Amino acid sequence: MTTQEVDPKLLEILVCPLTKGPLEYDRERQELISRKAGLIFPIRDGIPIMLVDEARELDDAPNGALDV
Repeated sequence: MTTQEVDPKLLEILVCPLTKGPLEYDRERQELISRKAGLIFPIRDGIPIMLVDEARELDDAPNGALDV
């Protein structure tokens, strides 16, 4: 399965829906990380899923996964 790239222009304007703070893009895992909120938002088929209900806790990340 190939992963679709997220539009760089979209990444520039996206912010965390909870804190309105910056997001970090983890290209390898296809996720957006909000360190301020402690959440990781998935990217599916090149589309960021910016719903808090769909996010997982930052603490759930595998060891070394967030060396971004």
